[in-house]
Formats: sequence, structure tokens, C-alpha cells
Amino acid sequence: MTEAEIQEELNQEELSPIEVFLEVAREELEQVRKEHKEIGMLVEQSQGEVEKLAQRNASIAATIKQIQSNFDTIPREDIRNTYEAAQDAQQRLFTMRGQLEKLESDQETLQRYAEFIQSTTNLLEGRSHDEVSEIDSGVGTVIEQIIDAQEEERRKISRQIHDGPAQSLSNFILQTEIAMRLFDTDQDKAREELNNLKASANSTFSKIRDYIFDLRPMMLDDLGIVPTIRRYSEAFKEKTGLELNVVVTGTERRLEAHREVLIFRSVQALLQNVRDYAQATQVKIMVDLDDTQVRATVEDNGKGFDVEAVMEEEGAAHGLRMNKDRLEQVGGNFEIESQLGEGTRVTFSVPVEE
Repeated sequence: MTEAEIQEELNQEELSPIEVFLEVAREELEQVRKEHKEIGMLVEQSQGEVEKLAQRNASIAATIKQIQSNFDTIPREDIRNTYEAAQDAQQRLFTMRGQLEKLESDQETLQRYAEFIQSTTNLLEGRSHDEVSEIDSGVGTVIEQIIDAQEEERRKISRQIHDGPAQSLSNFILQTEIAMRLFDTDQDKAREELNNLKASANSTFSKIRDYIFDLRPMMLDDLGIVPTIRRYSEAFKEKTGLELNVVVTGTERRLEAHREVLIFRSVQALLQNVRDYAQATQVKIMVDLDDTQVRATVEDNGKGFDVEAVMEEEGAAHGLRMNKDRLEQVGGNFEIESQLGEGTRVTFSVPVEE
């Protein structure tokens, strides 16, 4: 509905601006729910396709294993056809999984949008115009923060994909071409190239799993915040070589989904700052869950910094400020204690209820 149509409806029916907004919001909610249902059907279809392609990949992998065991007795044409089929199946599976992840992401976004519209309409029903005007005064700043956070994540993901999987896939194609050319001239060298290709594929697959975990760890939805922090810390320790300990006190339990995401993202961002800037050898994560809040601390023995000076700069400070703003918007708290040469201690809290 355009602004002119809204004004016309307002004039004709003598509705208040809030009533007009609520009417538009209800129509938008109906449309969003319809789109959410349609995407849900596409997700189910894509999941079926992914399962079929995964089974096909498993079958081809078994065939390749047999070929490797009888490499000298199998016709070269059969070997070439099998590896071409394997490459095609892997590319199809990779593409379909990407499409499925995109659909699932869109589905989740629409679900959140629908919930937001519903909660907004519930909130505004019964409020006066002055009350709504007061609420509206802070909306612009929040939207800007959301856009900044989204764009920063997109930039980070783009860099990771460009430097990681995209480069690796280019190398796969080159290694495959080399192996195919060597089939008829040097079988030992061809076998060596295929082994190198397999090792590269395993390494790339591991990196992609790490990217997926960083983007949205599935166990956060399945098991909750504490197991996810423990698992992420173990993986972080293996990659960085840092001595990292996790201490959890209080009663482990599930929280609202958006609070679990906020806590995990905060810990994740703080650990990444330690890795990129602190030059630390030891890190300690403490998580305490009581009846009213979750309190987490990330402490390192790194080089430390001047908090006031760094918070005025860009770079790492941008992430710290964004983290602080997100926590404060849900009624949380964010504190940094650091001195040059004496490490850093960051503590934040999130209330368990609105």
C-alpha cells in the first residue's frame, strides 16, 4: 500500500495513523505467512534432493574405492567416467546444499519477520498516539545498527568464502584436469594427483563445516548455549593452540533462542578478538547461570590495551561497541577491564527474561 493510498484510506474512514498502520501490518503479516509456507514446501523438496545426491555420492565413493584397489585392471575409460561422475555429483551436492541453506535462511528470516510484525501489532493495539511517537523516536537508530551488523557479517563471509572454498574449488578443477591427462601416460603420477585431490577435498570440507558452524551452529538449536560454547571452545583451542578452559556454574538450562544466540555471538566475538589482537597464550571462559541472568567472562593473559583509547578507534573497537549495544538493548551489561601488559577481562550479562 502506497503512502497516497494510506492517506486516502485515512481520509475516507477517519482512521487514526495507528489504526492504518495496524491494518497494513496485518496484511503484511498474512503475506509473509503465505511466503513462509511456500518456502517451507521448497525446503522439504530440497531436503529430499540433498538426500538423494548424498546417497549417489556415497555410491560413487564406494566405486572409487574399488577402483583404487584394482587400479591396474580397470579400463582407463571406466576410471575416467567414474571420476567425472564423482566430480559432477559433488558439484551438484555442493550446489544443492547451498540452495537448501539459502532457503532455510530465508525461511528463518521470514519466521522472525512474522513474529516481529505480530509482536509489534500486539504492542501497538491499545497504545495512544503519544506513546507510539515515543517508541518511534528510537527506531531509526536500532535499524541502522541492524543494517551495520548485517553488512559486517556479509563482508566477513565474503572474504572467508573467497579466500577458502572458492580458491579450493578452482584448485580441484586444475588437479582433476592434470589427473585425467596423466591416465594414459603416467598412472603412478595420476594416482598421486588423485590422492592430493582427495586430501584437498577433505581439508576444504573441514573448512566449510567450520564456516557453517561459525554462521549458525546447529547444536545451539538442539542442545543450547552451554554445550555450544564448550564445543566451539574445543575447536578454537585446536586451531589456535591457546590454552583454553571453560568453567560453568549455576543450573544449565535452555533459554529463549535469541538470548542463546546473543550470548554465543558475544563469546565468539571476544574469542576472535583474543586470537587477532591479544597475543595471549591462555584464555579462560566463565559462564554463570542463575535465576535472573547469565553472566559470562572471557579473560586472557595477552598484551592488554588502553580501553578508553581503543574504544575510540575503529577495527576491533567497532565489534566491541556493537556487542555492547546489542547486549544493552536487551537489558544486559558489558564491561572491559584491561591494562597494557596485564591482559584483558571482559564481562557481560544477559537477563533470562524480558
